[in-house]
Amino acid sequence: MDRYCVNTRAQANGDHEVHKEGCTFMPLPQNQHYLGAHSNCYGAVMAARLYYPTANGCAFCSYACHTRLSD
Repeated sequence: MDRYCVNTRAQANGDHEVHKEGCTFMPLPQNQHYLGAHSNCYGAVMAARLYYPTANGCAFCSYACHTRLSD
């Protein structure tokens, strides 16, 4: 199982990106909210949406859960 976090700072389009540990585009440590270990990005995004309804998978490390294009 992989470990995931969500960026506490929204992107310009309002999304809070969910990242798998080790992603090249991980947010700064002070902008990470740890989501725990999940078997896939779908569970991680659902966990993130408890805090941020606009949570979305990172286009690089969680592409299967990336549902919106950047504005």
